[in-house]
Amino acid sequence: MDTSDKKKKEYQKAAEALSPNSHIIKDCIWAFFSGGAICTIGEALTKYFETFSLGKDSTSLLVNIVLIGASAILTGFGLYSKMGKRCGAGTIVPITGFANSMVSPSIEFKAQGLILGVGAKMFTVAGPVIVYGITASILVGLGHYFLAG
Repeated sequence: MDTSDKKKKEYQKAAEALSPNSHIIKDCIWAFFSGGAICTIGEALTKYFETFSLGKDSTSLLVNIVLIGASAILTGFGLYSKMGKRCGAGTIVPITGFANSMVSPSIEFKAQGLILGVGAKMFTVAGPVIVYGITASILVGLGHYFLAG
């Protein structure tokens, strides 16, 4: 056996010994119910705003504003990250997770100033999501235009 293979195996054993045990079933259940709770809140807000007869587009816009605003406020107070540690992907997947990914770096790099800190670091996590999201939407739109034409 090669020396580098032996070192790799030793490293793997040490890493496994120090790594916390994963409770995948429990983590999946937490993610399912927390993500479902966020979506249920979104549905409740939708039903509430529909009572004002604002129309579908205005209602959707208001629901998104409230969810994004709530996520940003919770992130600012450090509560969203605590929820994320407990609930995992359940807090990442909905729109609230995207808002959290925009606000977190802004808060973290606030001391570096508005331009080089907040402005530059705001898109550290969200930037790739925006770039690939826009690229995918353009490709799907072009495909639809030329194929469904």
